Amino acid sequence: MTGLAGPRVCSVCVMDDSYPGVFLDEKGQCNCCRDAFERKPREWWPTVEGRSRLDATITRIKREMKDRPYDVIIGLSGGVDSAYVAHLLRAEYDLRILAIHVDGGWNTEAAVRNIELLVRKLNIDLFTEVIEWQEMRDLQLAYLRASVLNQDAPQDHAFFSTIYKLAQKYNQRYFLSGVNFSSESIHIPQGGYPAMDGRNVRAIHEAHGLAPLKTFPIMGTLQYLWLVRTLRQVEILKPLNYLPYDKEEAKRLLMREYGFVDYGSKHQESRFTKFYQEIYLPIRYSFDKRRLHYSALIVAGQMSREEALSDLQEPLVAKERAARDKRFIAKKLGVSVAELDRLVALPIVSHEKYANNASLYRLNHMLKRLLGGVR
Repeated sequence: MTGLAGPRVCSVCVMDDSYPGVFLDEKGQCNCCRDAFERKPREWWPTVEGRSRLDATITRIKREMKDRPYDVIIGLSGGVDSAYVAHLLRAEYDLRILAIHVDGGWNTEAAVRNIELLVRKLNIDLFTEVIEWQEMRDLQLAYLRASVLNQDAPQDHAFFSTIYKLAQKYNQRYFLSGVNFSSESIHIPQGGYPAMDGRNVRAIHEAHGLAPLKTFPIMGTLQYLWLVRTLRQVEILKPLNYLPYDKEEAKRLLMREYGFVDYGSKHQESRFTKFYQEIYLPIRYSFDKRRLHYSALIVAGQMSREEALSDLQEPLVAKERAARDKRFIAKKLGVSVAELDRLVALPIVSHEKYANNASLYRLNHMLKRLLGGVR
């Protein structure tokens, strides 16, 4: 952990040991990138063999789903990864796609425009689930009052609950995700909390919410683990892990072919996620999420450690922009900036203070590792 000289930075990537769960070995390498390098041969195949595997998977899906309304479901956030998946599956494989977007009230204008451009040019069906704003606002404020780590859980839970609901409605078996190893391989052990713990979502809202959640799409943990992890009624596939996927190259292609609008840093197609990553996490946990992203790119061979260290010298966000973003978030949530500052400064609380099913997720994760990693 951190000594008198300050945090120690990994000798291979740019993670540092200021964050609980990050440790450096005798050679100065952190456990995060060491784990990623170990998983790399099992999770990413940026080779001809990888493309061949993907081709075979797509052929199997087309054959199996030929009598159903769609071949696959995808999510569309307006971000690069999901947009490139849409391009890949439609332009290169001509799959029949149901694209799903969940509007939780935090979309940037760029994200909305990107979705419209892609859907129109690729001629794919889009289902948009609009979350009732007063319920979303109440749940988002409940999470801030609860002072837990995963402040993005309300958005993420609504998205995945909607995915599984529509998969059942349209008798779909395959959800193809934009999650990818090349830019998302670095994880801090116990550094997050699963958004799909519906019991935890309900408990946090019951403790700190002010109005009932009548329409918000909550999925129970047991239902999620049983349907998705055990029965595999919905199979989650990650096609970008079978390609030499480079996010910057993908962004250039999308801008050239579709007029894609660059919205900023990773996952910032949501105004709340932008606030969470640039303001909430640095204040509450002294954590710069760029370290995760840059370290993943180093593992993927798409960024040098020297480049990453240089970029980290630049401020995460300019003070003036941070002030504007806080004003926007406060106004949208119906609180003053002073109240938002108070909520951000509350003492840190574990998700497990509230009723939860964390033990089920830990058991599932352990079984997953024992059975050979991720597909």
